[in-house]
Amino acid sequence: MTADGIKLFPALWEQSADTDKEGYLMAISKKNNNEILLESGTNELEVMEFTIDTRHFGINVAKVVEIMQYSKVTPMPNSNPFVEGVFKPRDTIMTVINLASYMGLPATDSEERNILIITNFNKVYSAFHVHSVDGIHRISWANIEKPDPTIYGGEEGLATGIARYDNRLITILDFEKILADISPETGIQASDIKELGARPACHKPVLLAEDSPLLEKMIMESLEKSGYDNLTLCTNGKEAWDKLQTYKATGEPIANHVACIVSDIEMPQMDGHRLLKLIRDDPELKEIPVIIFSSLINEEMRRKGESLGATAQITKPEIAKLVSLIDRYIL
Repeated sequence: MTADGIKLFPALWEQSADTDKEGYLMAISKKNNNEILLESGTNELEVMEFTIDTRHFGINVAKVVEIMQYSKVTPMPNSNPFVEGVFKPRDTIMTVINLASYMGLPATDSEERNILIITNFNKVYSAFHVHSVDGIHRISWANIEKPDPTIYGGEEGLATGIARYDNRLITILDFEKILADISPETGIQASDIKELGARPACHKPVLLAEDSPLLEKMIMESLEKSGYDNLTLCTNGKEAWDKLQTYKATGEPIANHVACIVSDIEMPQMDGHRLLKLIRDDPELKEIPVIIFSSLINEEMRRKGESLGATAQITKPEIAKLVSLIDRYIL
């Protein structure tokens, strides 16, 4: 991390034991017990709060690699209007996305209010240009509410959750949607289903837990095209857990109601890891195959999923591989 990074979190910076100040973001996380990514099913996340203009937004720290002071960007001809260009902070060339421009918010007129949040999700490195980074907060998913679709645009909305912290509201943005809007090849490719060829109908029940309206629609359509016609959609882990309790209450074999569960990790009310832990701790549910389908699958998250008992883990947007995994555990 460059010296300019020190300005971002001076108090936490001074508490860091890292003498060379490398990996500054990880030093910040130590303040909040850096085992957060390794804890099992706590239903908590760390949110990095940042601002654009005067508005407060958030991103899951699990997506963040580094924060940097804005540096020189090389414009690219014929690029998306929200792409400022590319830069190469070390050995990786990254696309720089101007979030203020993308969201229709005012640009900053201060050089100090130009920060790059370096992210890695869906196996893609990107840099998001914001105005300031204000801190990292540990928040329970139970305290994150699903935004009202009439306000945040339903399938086209950019907010995946609204968190209240220290008497202010932080809007957690759907970075997967933003990236897919700008670079469609990074999103779910429904066309990949065609490569699977002709497939018979499958009536075995599949339960899907996914909070993004856009992604849930694409996943449902992809599974239906793959022959799965007995699908139940839940918009978060709590809803999925409540549905499983309803199935148990019937007294019928659980397999009559759900043969496989596909779950995202990031969801308001209850995340996918908490849902997985509850399922594995339940004698009646513990044998259900649970496939984690998330943009957050990296080495740390994979270890966490394995420790919780995930049957399989696959990163978005590999929808064809997801179908193949469901086939393996259902057919």
